[in-house]
Amino acid sequence: MKLLRTSGDDQAAGVLRHAGCRRLRLMLGCFLTLLPGALTGQDYAHFQLTLDVNTSSAEHTLEIYQGLSGRPADVAAERGSQLSLAITGILAQRHLDTQALQQALEAAKFNQREGDDVFQMQSARAHVGALKDLLFELRRRNFAQKVIGTVEQLFPVDARVQARIPMYVVAFGHNNIDAYVVRVRWEGNVPVPAGENEGELTIVINLAKAVTYGESTDERFIGLLSVVAHEVFHAAYGVFKENVPEWQTYYSSHTSAFDELLDLSQNEGIAYYLSLIQRTGGRLPGDGLQRAQEAFTRFNGVAAELLSPSISSGRAADLLRAANTSGYWESYGSITGMIIARQIDQTRGRAALVEALRHPPPGFFKTYIELMRRDNGLPALNGTVIRMLQ
Repeated sequence: MKLLRTSGDDQAAGVLRHAGCRRLRLMLGCFLTLLPGALTGQDYAHFQLTLDVNTSSAEHTLEIYQGLSGRPADVAAERGSQLSLAITGILAQRHLDTQALQQALEAAKFNQREGDDVFQMQSARAHVGALKDLLFELRRRNFAQKVIGTVEQLFPVDARVQARIPMYVVAFGHNNIDAYVVRVRWEGNVPVPAGENEGELTIVINLAKAVTYGESTDERFIGLLSVVAHEVFHAAYGVFKENVPEWQTYYSSHTSAFDELLDLSQNEGIAYYLSLIQRTGGRLPGDGLQRAQEAFTRFNGVAAELLSPSISSGRAADLLRAANTSGYWESYGSITGMIIARQIDQTRGRAALVEALRHPPPGFFKTYIELMRRDNGLPALNGTVIRMLQ
């Protein structure tokens, strides 16, 4: 999953803010179903998460792409379409209104070229058959329930997660994004930015991006399941934290940029590691430890800078954004957290990793420090970080 932090863009900060993680999030895939070593066969009686899937925008957009009946103005006005419009404008850093979306849909209906195609409709229209097949599979294979089943096994068996999350499926959007979590409130069908603990937690899926995941519909379905499960994990984790007094006490008293780096690294690191499990069974590439050490070195340097009393808020925001938006291995916060999660899992066992979700970052990092002291071959946290965690 990608982290997007846009200092100076209040609309982006409001629309894209992720619940419970105090950050803005975009997505990197992580397939969690059939997690090796997962704690299966348990009764997650308190894990009551529901995804309310709305495919109306995608269905009607596909009709537009096929030149069938359908009014572009009606499609542009749908809630899913409006969400995709808002995020596309933010990411493209330009003003886009409903009229612009309607014109793009009209051009797509008649297979006409529309400027720079900011909504990526020309490519989507060219793959309309694949889009239809993927949308059909989402319905046939009970996509939402598969996502929930994938995510719940990551949590303690007594985890209390009760939430209904709307999930809108669309068939156009910015080229850099396939799915995302947003917090919004609605004025009619127009999304309005909501604060961190306000509005409605909502997931948006762009099928037009998902058709690039593989050559077959099955590959694309699994790829889409992976990225949505990753994002739902973060949403569920946010809800889980709201019901754990230890987390709420921690957040009320740990508000510095350094604290945010730790929080980001734990949250994203666990998700990154779960993705690594699915891709390689948890194995790092040949140069993985070397690249991990580079990430730790960068993490240590950034931690020291964030702890400096003279650092500006703008500089701190830039460093935190880079911790998870700088390419896979360059995202030093996420990679540091991934290595910590991996070491806990491989040394202490899967139950210990699941248990780590219960506790704020200091416990997560202290466990690794103990393991690091036993094995001097592990990438190292420096003295500054260790002292701050005492």
